Amino acid sequence: RHDEWMADAESIEFAGSRRVGVGTVMFVDTRIGPLRTEDVMVVTDWVERESINVVHLGLVSGEGRFVLTDHTNGTEFTWDEELMFPLGFLGVMVEWIARPVLRAIWRRNLKAFAAQF
Repeated sequence: RHDEWMADAESIEFAGSRRVGVGTVMFVDTRIGPLRTEDVMVVTDWVERESINVVHLGLVSGEGRFVLTDHTNGTEFTWDEELMFPLGFLGVMVEWIARPVLRAIWRRNLKAFAAQF
């Protein structure tokens, strides 16, 4: 469960009974400091044991991708996000300010994820 290792994800609810595969819809209550939003994500591509792509449809929109790559000494987990903040130029300014904060949060999230294995 993502909300067990993602510090910014307070809770995750699924739309319907689907939990895996293309078309899975998630509502993620996200909190960064005092800022809160509901991130709506839809899985757009799912390759079992290889990758998952999502589109973000909430206030902050964009795409995300998790990729697993096998190596002789383990598995590499890559997480890419391309996010767009609302409010035009103001959103660009917020994105510029938020980028180092989000990187730090996501780096910590990846360490928490790795600690599960």
